[in-house]
Amino acid sequence: MPWRPMTSPDLDRVQELADRIHVDHPEDRDVLAERLELYPAGCHVLEEGGSIVGYALTHPWRFGEPPPLNERLRGIPPVPTTYYIHDVALLPGGRGKGHAADIAERVAEHARSEGFTNMSLVAVNGSRRFWERLGFRAEAVPGLETKLLSYGSDATLMVRDLTTAGRR
Repeated sequence: MPWRPMTSPDLDRVQELADRIHVDHPEDRDVLAERLELYPAGCHVLEEGGSIVGYALTHPWRFGEPPPLNERLRGIPPVPTTYYIHDVALLPGGRGKGHAADIAERVAEHARSEGFTNMSLVAVNGSRRFWERLGFRAEAVPGLETKLLSYGSDATLMVRDLTTAGRR
């Protein structure tokens, strides 16, 4: 599949995509650039026909503490407890072709290779069922409800077990 590592020259196009796809949850270019700078192994772009039509931003983080939207991380935690999927975004023309499932599996393999036993994310915009098909399940964390509302009314913290028992 046509995913490749994201590079600095890709950031302008990634910002354009983010602005088009996440109208209700904009993120500044410096936030996207910081993710690439802090953890380039977790940043990918999807190319079709020579054009970037999607991106994925992922990184090690602390379980049950999703980073606030449009805020810099200021660093990767010294002892991360989850591999976090911040965003997988595709233009409509790139959807329905298995690209999101492909990058999710690539990210899972990377996370396993780095010693993580789980991945987590906040499902938004009606994506919960999609993530459930990829082995994620909703996880309630006391005190997280208000923060999740900043992601949208349907935001759900989800986790996927990456141990042998949790493999798809």
